[in-house]
Amino acid sequence: MTDTNDGGVQPQTEGAAAPGMHILGQYIKDLSFENPNAPRSLAQNDQQEQPKLDINVNVGAQQMGDDQFEVVLTLTAKAERPDMVMFNVELIYAGIFRITGVPQEHMHPFVMIECPRMIFPFARNILSEATRNGGFPPLMLDPIDFAQLYRQNMAQQAAKQGEDAPKPN
Repeated sequence: MTDTNDGGVQPQTEGAAAPGMHILGQYIKDLSFENPNAPRSLAQNDQQEQPKLDINVNVGAQQMGDDQFEVVLTLTAKAERPDMVMFNVELIYAGIFRITGVPQEHMHPFVMIECPRMIFPFARNILSEATRNGGFPPLMLDPIDFAQLYRQNMAQQAAKQGEDAPKPN
């Protein structure tokens, strides 16, 4: 047992390494910004309604070695009015992570929740700058609850597997 700063006691496991994560690198895999109706899309017209904004987020990961993972965050945003597409942007942003001390049964949620949480602020900034440089106000994405996103994806996969299962006669 070890003492904690607040006076509590924390159990200490013999020989177990504390969970750790290190970002070994992060990079843009793909960035696309389209402004197909410029300069008309950039014209200020107070009579026009706000564009409809559709934002999608996807997280993927692949193991690169015993304790290394590439985590890929895909962010897409499309702004359109009834008469035209204002802009369409896609960013595929990735990080290479070294993860140690995480039990195997917790590795998948750890990689799919904690790793994208670490690289999201950088991806968010790139999207903001891309839309600003495209002539629009910066697109400031709200923070993303990657734990909730993970739960939704797991529920969708479970439902899909249930649909694909053979039906009893």
